[in-house]
Amino acid sequence: MPTNCAAAGCAATYNKHINVSFHRFPLDPKRRKEWVRLVRRKNFVPGKHTFLCSKHFEASCFDLTGQTRRLKMDAVPTIFDFCTHIKSMVLVALFSMTDLDDNTCKKYIKMITNIVVLSLIICISLAFWIMSMTASTYYGNLRPVSPWRWLFSIVVPVMIACNGFKKKSLDHSGALGGLVVGFILTIANFSFFTSLLMFFLSSSKLTKWKGEVKKRLDSEYKEGGQRNWVQVFCNGAVPTELALLYMIENGPGEMPIDFAKQPTASWMCLSLLAALACSAGDTWASEVGPVLSKSSPWLITTWEKVPVGTNGGVTVVGLASSLLGGTFVGLAYFLTQLVFVSDLDISAPQWPIIAFGGLAGLLGSVVDSYLGATMQFSALFQLQDTRLPLVASTCTCFYR
Repeated sequence: MPTNCAAAGCAATYNKHINVSFHRFPLDPKRRKEWVRLVRRKNFVPGKHTFLCSKHFEASCFDLTGQTRRLKMDAVPTIFDFCTHIKSMVLVALFSMTDLDDNTCKKYIKMITNIVVLSLIICISLAFWIMSMTASTYYGNLRPVSPWRWLFSIVVPVMIACNGFKKKSLDHSGALGGLVVGFILTIANFSFFTSLLMFFLSSSKLTKWKGEVKKRLDSEYKEGGQRNWVQVFCNGAVPTELALLYMIENGPGEMPIDFAKQPTASWMCLSLLAALACSAGDTWASEVGPVLSKSSPWLITTWEKVPVGTNGGVTVVGLASSLLGGTFVGLAYFLTQLVFVSDLDISAPQWPIIAFGGLAGLLGSVVDSYLGATMQFSALFQLQDTRLPLVASTCTCFYR
C-alpha cells in the first residue's frame, strides 16, 4: 500500500478514512517523463512504489463511472503548490541558524558589519560632496568636489582595503580604519593618496618578506604582518588631520608646493608627506635592517653593540633602508604632481620633494630609535635552575 505522496512539499499520507487516492507513475515512457517533468524535483527518478496523490490532478482527470477512482489514460498532474515548498525550505534554513557554531555566527556578523560600514561610508562621502557643492555655491570661491573625484575616492580605497584584508596585510578592523583614512586623503589630494598607497604597498610587501627569518628573530612575528585599526590610525591619524586642514584651507584638489604663493597649504602638504615618509622609513628599517644586516646593531645613544631586536639599536643597512623608504614615498608624491598639476611651469621646482621625503624617512627612523632607547626598557636577566643550564631571557617593557 502507498504511504505518502512523492510531490515536493505534499504531506498527504495514506488513510482509508480520507478521500484521497494514490496513483502510480505510468509505465509508458513518454507519459512517465511528462509526469516527472511536472513534479519538478531535481534528479528525481520514480520507482515501482512511487505515487502521486489525487490532490495534484484536476477533477476531469478521473473516471468515476465505477466504484474505484481511476485516472484516465491521458491524465497528467497539474496542481502543485511550489511556493509553499519554497517557504518551508526558507523557514528550515532560518531555524537552522540557531544551531550554527560561534565561528559561523561571527562570520555572518562581520559580513553584515561590512555592509553597514560601506553603506555609511557612501552616505557620508555623498554628504561631503553635497556640502562642498552647497558651500561653493554660497561662497563662490571654493572649488566643489566633482562626482568623478567622489566616486574615485570611494571605489579605490574600498578595493585596496579589500585586497589588503584578503592578502592578510590588514585584519578586519584595520581594513575599516584604512577605508576612513584612504577616503579622506584621496578626496583631499591625489598626491596624498599615492603617497599613502606606496607606503602601504611597500610596507605590506616588506613585512611578509623573509618571514621565516623574522620568525627566528622575533617570536611575536605575525604571519602576513596583519595591521589592526590601532596601527592604521597610528600611521594615518596625523596625515588624515592634515588632509582635513588642507581641504579647509585650500579645498580638495592638487596644487604645487610653492611657499611664495600658497605658504600655509604648502606647509600642510610637506607636513603630510613627512608624516608618511617617517612611517615608511621606520617600517623599511625595521623590516629590512635585521634581515640583511651582517653586523650587530649599535645603540643610538651610546654606540655600543647590542643584540638584535634591542630598542634603539640601529644598523647601516637599517638607516639606508629608512632613507630609501622615505625617498620612495617622496617620489610617488612628485610623480603624481607631474600628472595632475597643470601650472608647474610657473611654480617653484617640485623635484626637492623627493629629497625631502628621503630626509624625512631617515630622520623619522633616527628619532624613533632614540625614543626607543630612552623611553623603552630592555634588560637581560639570567635565570638559573638546578636542572637547566644558564638561560638568557630578553624582556621588553613599555612605560605607559
